[in-house]
Amino acid sequence: MDEVTPIFGENVFNETVMKARLPKETYKQLMKTIEGGEKLDASVATVVANAMKDWAVEKGATHYTHWFQPLTGITAEKHDSFITPVDGGKVIMEFSGKELVQGEPDASSFPSGGIRATFEARGYTAWDPTSYAFIKDGTLCIPTAFCSYTGEALDKKTPLLRSMQAISKQAVRVLKMFEGNEAVTSVKTTVGPEQEYFLVDKSVYDKREDLIYTGRTLFGAKAPKGQELEDHYFGMIKPRVQEFMKDLNRELWKLGILAKTEHNEVAPAQHELAPIFSTTNMACDHNQLTMEMMRKVAARHGMVCLLHEKPFAGVNGSGKHNNWSISTNTGKNLLDPGATPDQNAQFLLFLCAIIKAVDEYQDLLRISVASAGNDHRLGANEAPPAIISIFLGDELSAILDSIEKGVPYGKHEKEKMQIGVTVLPDFNKDTTDRNRTSPFAFTGNKFEFRMLGSNESIACANVFLNTVVAEELSQFADILEKSSNFKSDLHDLILKTIKEHKRIIFNGNGYDDSWVKEAEKRGLNNLKSTPEALPHILDEKNVKVFEKFGVYSKVELTSRFEIHNENYSKIINIEAETMLEMAKKDILPAASKYANKLAETIGLKKSVCSECDASYENDMLKKVSCLTSCIYSKTEKLEQEVTEAKKTTDNGDSSKTAFFYREHVFTAMNELRAAVDELETITPKELWPFPSYGDLLFSVR
Repeated sequence: MDEVTPIFGENVFNETVMKARLPKETYKQLMKTIEGGEKLDASVATVVANAMKDWAVEKGATHYTHWFQPLTGITAEKHDSFITPVDGGKVIMEFSGKELVQGEPDASSFPSGGIRATFEARGYTAWDPTSYAFIKDGTLCIPTAFCSYTGEALDKKTPLLRSMQAISKQAVRVLKMFEGNEAVTSVKTTVGPEQEYFLVDKSVYDKREDLIYTGRTLFGAKAPKGQELEDHYFGMIKPRVQEFMKDLNRELWKLGILAKTEHNEVAPAQHELAPIFSTTNMACDHNQLTMEMMRKVAARHGMVCLLHEKPFAGVNGSGKHNNWSISTNTGKNLLDPGATPDQNAQFLLFLCAIIKAVDEYQDLLRISVASAGNDHRLGANEAPPAIISIFLGDELSAILDSIEKGVPYGKHEKEKMQIGVTVLPDFNKDTTDRNRTSPFAFTGNKFEFRMLGSNESIACANVFLNTVVAEELSQFADILEKSSNFKSDLHDLILKTIKEHKRIIFNGNGYDDSWVKEAEKRGLNNLKSTPEALPHILDEKNVKVFEKFGVYSKVELTSRFEIHNENYSKIINIEAETMLEMAKKDILPAASKYANKLAETIGLKKSVCSECDASYENDMLKKVSCLTSCIYSKTEKLEQEVTEAKKTTDNGDSSKTAFFYREHVFTAMNELRAAVDELETITPKELWPFPSYGDLLFSVR
């Protein structure tokens, strides 16, 4: 029996619901806004608000909220009830067009990077009609943008919508020069973000202060078994996890989220969920809801969902693969090469725009995924390196090479897979392999931006990607619109782009040390950490491209630079403070207790028999005492570095503070951890104050 179809989207005020509940003319006007970007009339908003309220009340909702995405990286909501007082001490349920279109949450307590002072509290939320309203926890949630009283964007949604508008306009300019695009009026980027995560038992999680405060383990010796046997990847899903996934899917489907694929990932306790593509702003909303639902559903099943990029040292961390493509309003995927990509000039031009964009704005793409958590992954033989490059595969690379050399492309027939078993059906081999070491890989009809961290919003990466591709399409349109010989000038433009930007194309192993040297020769950036990457957001070329399309003003960019630096420093500081507390209150006392037990055993043996062998206890006492002394020393050093780091905040330079935390505090944290992890390997389990990696990674049975 089909259980999915009846529940899919049941809590969403989607197109089907709108068509059924709105007057025909109102529905048409609203769809013009959603699909064509036309300005929404106030009278339309009033009718929509009333229908939306009736629908929500029928489903048991008593409150509504403007659901937005401030610069905290998570979502925010302030609930208001539908009730309106009437004569006689009664109330009615009302919801006006004004309440739908505009809200006014306090903006003073959200990150603003200096745009708003604490006493300047006013901010506005504005309805995003292109992303469907939905019901969550009995509340009508209306996706909105969030801006300051003076008009600056204080959220992740507003720049995303601006960037989508920019790439649509420039792509349409280019498409109008090719035959067959007469009906194209808009272009949308679409995204399918794959989400990786860990599941651990809540009873074990609750005993780890570091997981509770920071989302990752700050101490922990490697378990005897990790991912070495590669037996977890795509392995049988444990019944308890399967029940979680089943429950999660139902919750997501009710919200209209196209959850499609689920499987075990590489590390023990690690899993992945992948959705079907949707328009970028909706995909962003859905991914935020997915992360929220993962946590909620895990709690129902007595588990905790860890979304940190690196919860455990020594095993793979978690990322978020951003599958990005471009489609017209007529349904054509502009990144589909077709059967003869070498003859598909339109595809090649869009491909070249992306190659040029990624090459010229490597720094921006690196910045878009920069965070304290993601720094643990990038380049760690489990995620793409911090060096940006593009993987195209053999066929596309050969096509571009033939264009550059001015020789015909030697076409190859689709190769049949030779497996050597006669009963298996024949099938064609793909023209590209999958390169998991590539940050930005072409995968058939889309690009997979693999560098995003699992805990981050996908908004920033897609804002940057949309904007820089819009810039290159704009440049191409400027050239070709003036052309007197379109075919010749188009060929020259493609050829010129390939020659000038082929350095960014790399189909090899991104984990190989030789690639670092080769990338340096090519002049590619290698921004290894967040503090190294962030200052480039204010480079002149980057400010210029964002201002050109109205995606960010310089003020908005500066605010984000400040916020990201401060956030990085705060995260490292919280981690350091947590380590200090755990070391002082738990680890050092446990070490002292163990040393005392060893000394007592040595004394007891000698009191019974002066010739009794206590070499084991003596050796262990020396090791424990030595490590305890080292841990105490490293704890003192870390405490000093944290104190010095806090002093740097007085100079008002958030970038210098972030660098100090990276170079001094983070280094001291690693030194303390190394000593503690070594001590854990020789301390009896009953004396160690925390559950081990083995306890955590294999806690869900």
